Amino acid sequence: MSRVTRIAGLLIAICGAAGLQSAQSAQAAPSETALGEDAVVSTTSGLVRGAVEDGYRTFRGVPFAAPPVGALRWQEPRPVPPWSGVRTATQPSPRCAQTAFGGGASDREDCLYLDVTTPRSAGHRTPKPVMVWLHGGGNTFGNASDNDPHPLAVGGDVVVVSVNYRLGVFGNFVVPQLGDAPSFGLEDQQAALRWVRANAAAFGGDPRNVTLFGESGGALDVCAQLTSPGARGLFQRAITESGGCSTRWPVNGIIFGDPAGTPWNSMTRQRDIGLAIAAKVGCTDARRMLECLRGTTTAALLAAGPTPVATAIPYGNRTLPMRPDLALRAGRFARVPVMWGTNHDESSLAVSLIPDADLVYSKILADEFGPDAAAAVNQQYPAKDSDPYAVRAKALTAVNTDRVWSCQQLADDRLLTKHTTVFAFEFADPNAPFPAPTPFALGSYHSAEIQYLMDMGAVLTPEQQALSQQMIAYWSQFAATGQPNRPGLPAWQPFHTTHVQALAPGSGQTRPVNLAAEHHCQFWSTIHA
Repeated sequence: MSRVTRIAGLLIAICGAAGLQSAQSAQAAPSETALGEDAVVSTTSGLVRGAVEDGYRTFRGVPFAAPPVGALRWQEPRPVPPWSGVRTATQPSPRCAQTAFGGGASDREDCLYLDVTTPRSAGHRTPKPVMVWLHGGGNTFGNASDNDPHPLAVGGDVVVVSVNYRLGVFGNFVVPQLGDAPSFGLEDQQAALRWVRANAAAFGGDPRNVTLFGESGGALDVCAQLTSPGARGLFQRAITESGGCSTRWPVNGIIFGDPAGTPWNSMTRQRDIGLAIAAKVGCTDARRMLECLRGTTTAALLAAGPTPVATAIPYGNRTLPMRPDLALRAGRFARVPVMWGTNHDESSLAVSLIPDADLVYSKILADEFGPDAAAAVNQQYPAKDSDPYAVRAKALTAVNTDRVWSCQQLADDRLLTKHTTVFAFEFADPNAPFPAPTPFALGSYHSAEIQYLMDMGAVLTPEQQALSQQMIAYWSQFAATGQPNRPGLPAWQPFHTTHVQALAPGSGQTRPVNLAAEHHCQFWSTIHA
């Protein structure tokens, strides 16, 4: 497999996991009829018919907000117009507008749909916990239907709701005429959570017990919702996988060749980006700018939108008043139990795509940290430019994993635990499946953990299958009770200062580990880059 081909896989997997995919309270309590064998459910907007599978039901492409098109482009989501008759809900949610960057180009702005997966027992007994999934993709790409959550729904006995939300230039965009515009993507997620509150009972779920969880870009969104006043009361627990409030990165820290960055932009910075996009598509008249932009084609706006607008969420507006890491420091977030975690080798997949000739270790370190700090980093993570490719690649993987992911997770853990219960983890399977050859062993790469919770076509060994069952039990028990422990599982202690729960296959491998020592976080506290 060529490097060029693997780049497509990275762009899908770096902030999401679609690249691993194979073909594979307002509402009254539900009755037997509501979830009969034909899987017809009454929602607040009308009847939907899903599909009955072996042990579970799926309802796909269910609208939760009006199409944000025409005059509704860059407006807050509006209620779904009701429909008559029974709406067929068996096709995957359409991808929100995005370029081929993530492997699935789409010009569809009418995309505010969600998928619901329920165990067959839902609706017949006590309401199930509800888990609302925000897909990865750096708020640039991805789709609610990219991952099949039925193993989690069936094995965990929970209702899983997978949500679409506006992305890129359509989800995070500000120009002067929009005033203090929020993140429309975050607003979409809140609209979906309100839909869940109104409709969960009809699907056998408990609208008073909702867990919001996401991976990478979706994990960043979970962090944002944790600090957003508009999301208060819409979820009772939160789980992040590979992405937190303190996330930031130096040059080359996420993808080789990309600049330093952060997931959060001030309104001033976001307006500057918006004006640059407007100029690219010929909308320069300040009085008619918004009208001109709303008349611009989807394709033209996608082509004009640079990466920063796609990966950064604006703060300083009513949806996100404070930058999320500062909100954590100030204690201004929802005091709900959280599970917060990363993977042991987060950066390996990105590093594996750097060509041998470009992986000049000394130069990359100097670009990332400056010449003086680079020398200290090289001493801590030794490698020479003359070393074999795998040696340089593994050293850079450790550098970027520790600097960008692990130690910043620890920073979040310490801020969160001052005000709420935190169950911190590190996914640490050294042999996590990857669907293509790689130039060195990737270990537990970014997004690898999803295939242990959802069906993505991976072939797991017996020990990995046991880990998958263990993780599904932890995740679903946390969703049900706010803590992951149950009989038969290795004990998981709440976070205090340094130790997190390692999740790894094999007897005795799921256990507490010192994340700070394992990833040299004391050293990184001295490197300011």
